[in-house]
Amino acid sequence: MALSITVEFSGGAELLCGNVKKHSLNLPKQEHKWKIRDLLVWIRDNMIQERPELFMQGDTVRPGILVLINEADWELMGELEYELEENDRIVFISTLHGG
Repeated sequence: MALSITVEFSGGAELLCGNVKKHSLNLPKQEHKWKIRDLLVWIRDNMIQERPELFMQGDTVRPGILVLINEADWELMGELEYELEENDRIVFISTLHGG
């Protein structure tokens, strides 16, 4: 069964996804539970339209991108190891602004 979640981008991060802020996703079924770690790679490979290096650095988000899971800082939720659940809302907020 697919996993339905909402992913949102703001603070400029939406520019990486064709300027679309909110996305309803149905992630494909896989053998193990989806973790944020898996979601980041999926977003990079399926949603980021240009300059993926502005979204990810190594296997995590770039410094300067806040990640909220159901409105809580992902640092409180286990960061990359958080297991996604049905109807989760993941928000990526860029805190970096051009000058």
